[in-house]
Amino acid sequence: MELSVKKLFDAVARDYDRERKHLIPCFEDFYGMALSLVESRSDSPKILDLGAGTGLFSSMVYQKYPNSQITLVDLSDKMLEGARERFHSLGNIEYVVGDYSNLTFSQNYDIVISSLSIHHLTHTAKRQLFSTIHQLLNDGGIFVNADQVAGNTPQNDELFRRRWLERINESGLSKEAIDASIERRKLDINAKLVDQIQWMEQAGFQDVDCMYKHLDFAVFFGKK
Repeated sequence: MELSVKKLFDAVARDYDRERKHLIPCFEDFYGMALSLVESRSDSPKILDLGAGTGLFSSMVYQKYPNSQITLVDLSDKMLEGARERFHSLGNIEYVVGDYSNLTFSQNYDIVISSLSIHHLTHTAKRQLFSTIHQLLNDGGIFVNADQVAGNTPQNDELFRRRWLERINESGLSKEAIDASIERRKLDINAKLVDQIQWMEQAGFQDVDCMYKHLDFAVFFGKK
């Protein structure tokens, strides 16, 4: 993953959670669906969060499974500082600073989650990552990815962008925050929904589907 991604997210780490609700027009439904899909037969599942940032998605999952063991991985040490503050009193959380597309993992997991991160990878790297995730999961394990997607046509992408800009400009966020978000999105490498479903299936996942979509925000699910 590009160093520029790390630099841009380091810069906004402090305000990231507060701003995210404004920057994702469908925030509650988007995360609500992702959280509802995180299901385990065990009350203490091993969970891996890729591109965990400040731990926002993991914190939702932790409330659902307070006995879970969660490993948070992120390229930005500043973002993970926010996660450490969020989980400061808990002992069952592990933090890994690094590029998850190149890391070697030493254990398997029951659940792999990710939110608004994998779209920063090249398409080739996305495909490789899906294969890695499948290998990391225990049999019956699941992968839940809440992320951005490309439209089927350039016209759709333009519609997505126009709608998003309209919403954030009405959100009450400062011009500085809006400009910073627009700058970050220049680094996005969104892939089409149908392509990502196909890549997950090729990686070996079953029951793959898009469980939620609002413009360019989508929630994917797959089972090993």
